[in-house]
Order: sequence, then structure tokens, then C-alpha cells
Amino acid sequence: MAKESLMSHIDIQELKEKADSGAELSTTEALRLELYKKVNALGIGAQGLGGLSTVLDVKILDYPTHAASKPIAMIPNCAATRHIEFELDGSGPAKLEAPSLEDWPDLTYSPDNGKRVDVNNLTKEEVATWKTGDVLLLNGKILTGRDAAHKRLVDMLNKGEELPVDFTNKLIYYVGPVDPVRDEVVGPAGPTTSTRMDKFTRQMLEQTGLLGMIGKSERGAATCQAIADNKAVYLMAVGGAAYLVAKAIKASKVLAFPELGMEAIYEFEVKDMPVTVAVDSNGESVHAIAPKQWQAKIGIIPVEA
Repeated sequence: MAKESLMSHIDIQELKEKADSGAELSTTEALRLELYKKVNALGIGAQGLGGLSTVLDVKILDYPTHAASKPIAMIPNCAATRHIEFELDGSGPAKLEAPSLEDWPDLTYSPDNGKRVDVNNLTKEEVATWKTGDVLLLNGKILTGRDAAHKRLVDMLNKGEELPVDFTNKLIYYVGPVDPVRDEVVGPAGPTTSTRMDKFTRQMLEQTGLLGMIGKSERGAATCQAIADNKAVYLMAVGGAAYLVAKAIKASKVLAFPELGMEAIYEFEVKDMPVTVAVDSNGESVHAIAPKQWQAKIGIIPVEA
């Protein structure tokens, strides 16, 4: 049923028009609209950064089940919008038309408001001047590592073994880059969800000299406290734009754990890699602040001081 919901069309706007026309809604339709409005009133927004839209649609399917069973399937938007329908009729390959750029807003990006940072000479003093929401353009060498690499590193720390990489005053990017093709330095290299690294963060900060992390999504309260305790920083790269992020990577080489493939520890040399300060050295998180601001703007859910 979850898959059936996933593949169904987004039609909440048609349902809203039906409700506005005064037509009678079924119990399921009414519940869909209620949940849609209440979830968006939370102001969580895309990637938890606040905004009017947190969900694009709500689907409800029912099926006979035991009274004690109340299954709920939640489909994250990154999965729900990554599919396409086609039919194979035996006449040859399916032909799929690329979406027209005219259907999307005409947006331009300029890094002019970003502050260029030399990550090769980064210090705690400089990091302490950054505040949540600041846009930075990273230049220099950063390290990479995600789930498998962090597990290896923490195991080595627990055994008292010397690490294969020096993390002192370095930034680590939570990424598993795709293999390059043709003249690419790396393939798509977008951030992975940082929450999975929360359980490793305090130990990494306290025992390796690591100064900051780059990823996507929010960090838990305990992790924000660890960042504050160590006067470190958490930066957000742009989620969902892996190919574009990779354009800022000018050189790449494996430093450790090559057997892990894309989860090995790489050294990237970056030029004007855009990131945003998500958790500053005081532990203040933009993911905690922004949704509350949008809740107040939307004005449906009371916001506690």
C-alpha cells in the first residue's frame, strides 16, 4: 500500500478546489486535507529550514486490519518525487521527454553574499565568528567520511590505535562520491544525512581535533551540545544538487580505507564550495530556529516563547 501511495499522482490541489467548491468530501478526503494543513502549519519546510511547504500531499489508503493495528507509512519527498511512469508495448524502447525548464521559476544563484574561507588555515577563533545562517564559500582541502568510515575511526580510537588521517582543525564532509566519468574529478558528490553520524560526533570532536562537519539535515540536541562544548561548527551543503556541488571539487584523492569504495576517506580540494552555518560554535541550530519563525508567520499553531 505504501508503494501504491508512492506512485500515485500529487492531487491535493484538486482536492482543495473540490472542498472550496462546497462539494461533500469523504471521510478520507477530509482527513487528507486536515493533515496537509496541520503538517504544513508546523513551518518545518524543505530540509527543515522553515517554509510554507513541508509536505506536498497526504495520501490515505485503508485496508481491513485488526483493531489494534494502526499502520502508517511515511514517504519522504526525496523518494516520492523520484519516479516516472512509462509503458513498454513491445514496439521498442520507451521515449521519455525531459521536463521543460519553462515550468520552473526563473532563479539565479549568486555567491556574492558568501564569505570566502581558507579551510587550510582554519582556527577555532575564526569559527567562533560564524553565526547560524551565514553563507560561506569554502576554499582549500577538506576530508570526507560517512557511516562506514566513522565506524572504523571510532573503533580505532577505542583500541588506542593511530588514525590514518590527521583531523586537527579540519572539516569533514559527510559524502560518498560517485565514481567520475570522462574528465570529471569526481562524480555527483552531494551531502548525506548527518543525523546518522550523531552517535560518533562527540568522540570525533574530542579525540581527533576535528573542527567542523559538512552535511545535510538537522543534528540532534546532544550533538548540538557536543558542538558547543568543543567550539566546533556544523555546515550544510546543498542537498539534492549533488552534480552541482561536485563542480566545486577541483581535485580528489583517497587517503584511507580504499576498500570501502565510495565510503573511503577522500581529500577534496574545493573552490568556492557554498555552505551555510547550520549549528554555530555556541550550539545554536538553524533547524531549531527557522521552523518556529515560520510557525509564527503562518499563524495557525501557537508558538511557545
